[in-house]
Amino acid sequence: MPAFARRFNDLSIWKGHCQGEDAYDAGVTFTPRLAAAAAASALACVALLSACSTSTAIVPRPASSAEVPSEQPSVPAEPLLDKQETTVLDQPLAYPTQQPAQVTSAIITLLPGQETGPHRHEVPLYAYVLAGTVTVEYDGGVAKTYPEGTAFMEAIGTQHNGRNLGTTTVRILVTFMGAEGANNTVKL
Repeated sequence: MPAFARRFNDLSIWKGHCQGEDAYDAGVTFTPRLAAAAAASALACVALLSACSTSTAIVPRPASSAEVPSEQPSVPAEPLLDKQETTVLDQPLAYPTQQPAQVTSAIITLLPGQETGPHRHEVPLYAYVLAGTVTVEYDGGVAKTYPEGTAFMEAIGTQHNGRNLGTTTVRILVTFMGAEGANNTVKL
């Protein structure tokens, strides 16, 4: 048996076929091509296992800078709110300090003529009107109308009631930026 075949035959990776037989003894003839392929496979496995056991990702690099696009295409973003600092009633936004933070999201659906009922929010609430138009009446006689496509930060700690005064269904995406132990909504 050639020396390279004996070396590979002694490695445990060559042992343990289905019945635990030695690869050489099972009738496999080691050729230089088979040995090279086996060595390359073993090295590839070691490299893969090493990459998987670290937190560093292996990122292939192009052969030349000509293969790298000079500019990545930008992904269009349509701003809905931009660095909003206050609610619809000009209250400064303040996040709950309890831990851990909890974000809750839902879609509110109001049929024509339906209303939410009096309530208030104890945490910041982002709202986006997906369909229809909602009219919100706030404590103190303030009423605001939010048509489809409107994004806003809802009032905090102020009683209000949302109403669908239209003839189509209203759908509102709401996201509460709360914390454990803080009530997102309090029905009144």
